[in-house]
Order: sequence, then structure tokens, then C-alpha cells
Amino acid sequence: MHDYKKLGFKCGIEIHQQLETHKLFCDCPSLVNDENQADMFFERKLRAVAGESGSIDAAAMYEKQKNKVYKYEACSSSSCLVEMDEEPPHHVNMHALKTALEISMMLNAKTVDNVIFMRKTVIDGSNVSGFQRTALIATGGWIKTSKGDVAIETVCLEEEAAKKLEAKDDYTKYRLDRLGVALVEIATDASIQDPEHAKEAASIIGMMLRSTCKVKRGLGTIRQDVNVSIKGKPRVEIKGFQDLRTIPAVIENEVERQMELKEPKPEVRKAEPDGTTTFLRPMPGAARMYPETDVQTIKITKELMSEIRLPELLDEKALRYERQFNINGDLARELIKEDINFEHYIKNFKNVEATFMASVLTAFPKELKRRYSLDPEKVTGAHYEEILRYLNDGKIPKNAVIELMADAANGKKIDAGKFEAVSDDTLKAEIKKIADANPGVPVGGLMGDVMAKFKGKIDGKKAMEILKSLT
Repeated sequence: MHDYKKLGFKCGIEIHQQLETHKLFCDCPSLVNDENQADMFFERKLRAVAGESGSIDAAAMYEKQKNKVYKYEACSSSSCLVEMDEEPPHHVNMHALKTALEISMMLNAKTVDNVIFMRKTVIDGSNVSGFQRTALIATGGWIKTSKGDVAIETVCLEEEAAKKLEAKDDYTKYRLDRLGVALVEIATDASIQDPEHAKEAASIIGMMLRSTCKVKRGLGTIRQDVNVSIKGKPRVEIKGFQDLRTIPAVIENEVERQMELKEPKPEVRKAEPDGTTTFLRPMPGAARMYPETDVQTIKITKELMSEIRLPELLDEKALRYERQFNINGDLARELIKEDINFEHYIKNFKNVEATFMASVLTAFPKELKRRYSLDPEKVTGAHYEEILRYLNDGKIPKNAVIELMADAANGKKIDAGKFEAVSDDTLKAEIKKIADANPGVPVGGLMGDVMAKFKGKIDGKKAMEILKSLT
């Protein structure tokens, strides 16, 4: 383990999160992975242009020298002339802007007075126009971590890039489903103290983003870039993290790499699955930015800010679930992680114990996969509602739930009749008969006879309580 303070370790992270709304500058839906067949095809060659400073950015010049042709395919169901750069951008998606403002407030950041979009030169083909539209939304925020506050330098709203399909020496092929999707970029300062601290900071920001319920979920919808340097070495940006668990190992490897090299260069590198990094391009700078003349400036008024409502943080919700419904912390966090509306189930199935219902919704799907080798995704929300309704109304015992879920996963109709619950009076009478017919037999032995007689139609816990009361 390195002494990161002694090494002069500096680290900051950038979080890129797709928003759950239509695209940023047109009304096309954000179908990041459009399942339709492509019906639009075209090609482009891109050139590097001077930024506001009058010079061409080093990263843009590097891409220009490749002299590639860029091939594009798109679906008319998720892309239009705006993505093709054949039509100017429409008005900014105000839902996306309000979400960015909400996130800024959650991060304790100060919003700007006017949102002004800029063009960021990008000529690797991932933006058909040769630039990405981006706007500063807020600055000067912070989050609390176990190792002190980490400053949030900027919150930006920008366009997502196209998805790369194929790369050859003379051309690269992209698909435009993802291009133009609204994206929030959050950048911290360099106060992160060590690799595990970077993972913690990214995790906290991710939790806050998910708390809005206005961001996309799933693989590829959130990405982390990490900036790393040690004393006497230049900053290196590492791109491509999608799994928080890989962040510490990649940072540790980058520190080792910088320690071994006499003259490392400031550059952008790609995080590889084995924890190493590979060169992508030179480090971009301010020369890549220039004003966007096709998008109007948006004034951030008091009226606009008054429309923003801050959500309950997911961590706070988990703690509330523990206290309010008397369930353990692991179950509460799993409900939050799986994005389950537990309060809906609590409201609609008042006779089902909260802990058991939480287990049905979180643990039972895993049990279907482990014990039955079934796909839990085939058990729909409607199936859960039907099964829990039978349980709530006393028509089935608890141990029938997993069996009915298995039927649903197998594509069978849910038949509660085969598990029709036995009345309490009948159960007591039958258990007494079994106990009287087997004097001296331990409770465990009697329990086996009881369960065999009723074949899953009774609650084992209830049966055991009755047996104990009779022996």
C-alpha cells in the first residue's frame, strides 16, 4: 500500500450521467439502443477548427491526422436531421435543464445566471458536426465523504456522443441512437485522497443522481473518468469506467506506471478490463472551445428555480424504510438498489408482513435462479401483485409464494387453488390428531408428519407454534 500523501497524489473524477428524457436539442426519444433496423446511412469527413483562443486543440489535431472517413447509420425512430447535422438544433430540452439544476442544488453548487452553450471540438467521428454542445450549469459545490468534503468544481449539461460500431484504419462506423441524448457532467476538484476514496466519491454522486428518478439506469448510462497525477508527473485522464469496483485497481496501476516512467506525458488513456490503461489521445485543452451561435442563452430566473423540488436521497430512504417498516438494513438497501416501490406494496397488501414481502421482492428472484434455474425476469409486476394478493387475503400460505413464482417463470398460469390455505380451526384439529396418535414423538418428528399431510398448504411457522402449544 502506497503512502499517497507522500507521493503527492492528486485525483479528481468526472461523472457522465444520461438523463431520462427526450434528446437535448430535438424531440427524438432517447432510445440509447434503438432495436429498430437502421434506415438512414451517410458518410462524413471532419476537420479541426480553431477554438476561441485562435489555435487548434492538440487532441483535435491528433484525430485529424488519421484522415478517416466516418460512416453513420441511424433509425428514423430515434434520430432526425438534427443528429445528421442537416438542421440547426431546436430549443433546449427544458426538462433536462431543470434536472441539471436539481442535481446542482443537491450537490450544493451555485447555479450560473445565464446558461450559454459552447461548442467543444470533437473530430473522432462520435459527433457528426465535429463538435459537442455543452453548457456550464453550476460551480462551487461539495459532497460529504468519510474523508472530508470533496469539492464539485462544475456541473455541465451536454450532448451524448454516438455509439461506435466498428473501427478500421481508413474509416470508423457509428450509430446515432445515442447521439444527442441529454447528459449531465459532474467534475470534482483534485482533493480525492486515495483510490478507495475515489470509488467512495463516485458512489455518493451516483446515489444522488439515482435519487432524482430522472436519470437512465443500466450498463453504459453512467460513466466515470478519473484524473490522476503524482508529484513531479503530469495529469493523466483515464476514461471508460462503468463499474465502480474497478476504480481503485486502475488508479493504483496508473500510479505505478507514473512512478516507473521518467517522462510521462499529459494524455488521455483508456481503462482496460484487466485494470491496465492504454493510450487514446493527447490531453485536450481550452483551445477546443468556441461559442455556439445556434442556441439561445437561457436566463436562470427565480421563477425557474422555484419550480425545482429536491428529492429524498436514496440512502435516507433506506434508513426510513428500516425505521418505518421495521426491516433490516440489508433488505432496505436491496429494495432501493432494485428500484422497487416498496411503499406501493405496503399500502396494497397490509396483511403481509413487511420483512417477508421485502424478501419476496428481492431475495426470491435470486432463489428462482439458484434453486430452479429459472429466469426471474419472466415474473412480471402483475405476477407479484396477483401472488401477494392471494397471500394477503389468506388464500395461500407463505411457502406457496416461491412455487407460484416458479410457475409464472415457467409460463404457467398461476393456480392458487392447489395451495388453498387450510383454516386455523382445521389445522389445529388435524395437528392434535397427529400429536395424540404419536405420544412421545419429538416436535421435530411430528412436524414432518404435519407438513407431509398438508403438502405445502400450510404455514410451517404457524404449524410449529400449534405443535408446541399441544406438547
